Amino acid sequence: MPQGQGFQWPPGTIPERGLLVAWSTRQLAELAGTTPKAVRHYHEIGLLDEPERASNGYKRYGVSHLVRLLRIRRLTDLGVALADVPAVESGDERARQILRDLDAELAADIERRRRMRRDLAAVIDNRAALDMPPDFKTLADDLPETQRSLLIAYSSILTPEAMAALREQLSGPRTDLEAEFAALDEDAPDDVRQRLAEQMAPEVRRQHRDHPDLADLGLASHRERAVAESVAVQALAEFYNRAHLDVLRRVHSILVENDTAESESDDAPQ
Repeated sequence: MPQGQGFQWPPGTIPERGLLVAWSTRQLAELAGTTPKAVRHYHEIGLLDEPERASNGYKRYGVSHLVRLLRIRRLTDLGVALADVPAVESGDERARQILRDLDAELAADIERRRRMRRDLAAVIDNRAALDMPPDFKTLADDLPETQRSLLIAYSSILTPEAMAALREQLSGPRTDLEAEFAALDEDAPDDVRQRLAEQMAPEVRRQHRDHPDLADLGLASHRERAVAESVAVQALAEFYNRAHLDVLRRVHSILVENDTAESESDDAPQ
């Protein structure tokens, strides 16, 4: 006996073919777990055939419509776009390619959600990691608030390679010099600023040598140079006080002077 026909049907419930009960649009939608609006849309785009109408003009849907509607829902639940349903049903090479592309999209989405879970786990363990860029969560406790804010701003302009170089640069232990610079008061005297600049200049030079990706903002950014520079300048002005900015300008001047002196020495006659 064919499957589905061996159920114990209550007496009198097996109809004659001419006595089949028809469903309305709402009833069909409920059976298929969708909405009347979706059923009408499937009619409009040609995925679902129009049913016969009763003498009063109402639509009369049958089991064939229910089966068709459930097939459409099955494909859309798998992520198949409505426009691709006919092609997927054809079973040809295009159908297989559509399904392969869909599988690749799902794999990428799964990986994205895994990253989200890792980030959430970091935030659960450490609230300070909430606003840190990806892959910087473990540094949240070690970085001053100013540097965390700068990192967030820089993440909008730096390439992944530059962000990786910055992460490596920040992964080392904090030095006393960095702590002193971070705590620098806006009214710090000139001699303190100059001493800090002279002590910081060799370290900045070493960082440029070890991380050339960060030496040129135009090359380190995936934005136009003017845009990248505007973000960097505004971020420094926003999160550093005037003494910090003065020390950074002095560091830059020392580096330029050293470069000029080295260049002149190289050009001098032997």
